Amino acid sequence: MIHYALSASILLLSILLHVPASADWAKEWEKTLEAAKKEGQVSIYLCSTCSATNRYEAILDEFKKEYRDIKVVTVTGSGAQLVQREMAERRAGKYLADIHSGGANAAFNTLYKGKALDPIKPTLLLPEVVDESKWYGKKHNYTDPEDKYIFAYLASVSTAQLFYNSTLINPKDFKSYRDLLNPKLKGKIVALDPSNTGLGATMQFFYYHPELGPDFIRKLFGEMDVIYSREYRQMVDWVVSGKFSICIGCKETDRARAQGLPIEHFDTTLWKEGASFSAGGGTLSLINQGPHPNAAKVFINWFLSRKGQIALQKFGNPDDPPNSRRIDIPKDGIPLQNQLIEGRRYLDVTRPEWQDMTPIFNLAKEVMKGKEQKIK
Repeated sequence: MIHYALSASILLLSILLHVPASADWAKEWEKTLEAAKKEGQVSIYLCSTCSATNRYEAILDEFKKEYRDIKVVTVTGSGAQLVQREMAERRAGKYLADIHSGGANAAFNTLYKGKALDPIKPTLLLPEVVDESKWYGKKHNYTDPEDKYIFAYLASVSTAQLFYNSTLINPKDFKSYRDLLNPKLKGKIVALDPSNTGLGATMQFFYYHPELGPDFIRKLFGEMDVIYSREYRQMVDWVVSGKFSICIGCKETDRARAQGLPIEHFDTTLWKEGASFSAGGGTLSLINQGPHPNAAKVFINWFLSRKGQIALQKFGNPDDPPNSRRIDIPKDGIPLQNQLIEGRRYLDVTRPEWQDMTPIFNLAKEVMKGKEQKIK
């Protein structure tokens, strides 16, 4: 009897405590919406070369349908271009950006280190966004050491951005990343510049994997006569033409495959070392001293809601479909290679202690020294 009375009291207390909290978020949300309407605009600096958001217009159209009083202004470019622009604007006393969406590396190494960010967590109001049980790992994932500034909303598997010419390469011959060091492939590999953020997650995987590490990077980029490029389309064209057999960092391959051209991706989840697990270009940051703080808060809550993340998965890059970290939304349209498959090996490169890319980029520059003329 005593036990029953105690349980009932605890239940009643939890209900009483929950009601004001629920009422508080609803009041705060209405207040934020009204203030956002008065601001009338949100400025989003958005990585247009990141797979997650390079089809961003359709995603943002979904937001506009629901919040017609908030104009969306976008500034686009590569992750590196955007963070450099944001910091340059701030140095000039211009605070124009509200939100940054792009890769974790650029956000951490420039915006976080430059103290240009406000915490995301205080902006989260909608219960379905706040509820961490709806997210992969039953928690919100941040990629900064303080666990509050750079929100990772993607849980996509990376196959190291490795593609091959299917008329020149038999994928069954590859069971390890070290197979890329086969002397027969010398001079047959083209790669995105590894000393920049474009290969960020891949370089983190190579550098921190206990079975690969800096020695593997030295051998791959220093001894295999790799040709470097900064143009995705150029690399794809070179691979499909047979000029190169393998590409590290290729994107936009759907166009070539749709034309029946011979380019396919390696499924490295089956390789000895497994694959990397990262946010890719899927992180969200709140810029401090932004001009539209309430509109920014509305957008963040919408984007991280079920509606926002379903829109992301639906309208994201069909060549590399984004897999949201939300686990309460359908995954039917996500290819298996982009999902986390139970029983396969993955290295989570979103760990905060691995976000400082300086030692990795320094190593890449050291390895590439004297080979700069090969960058096309």
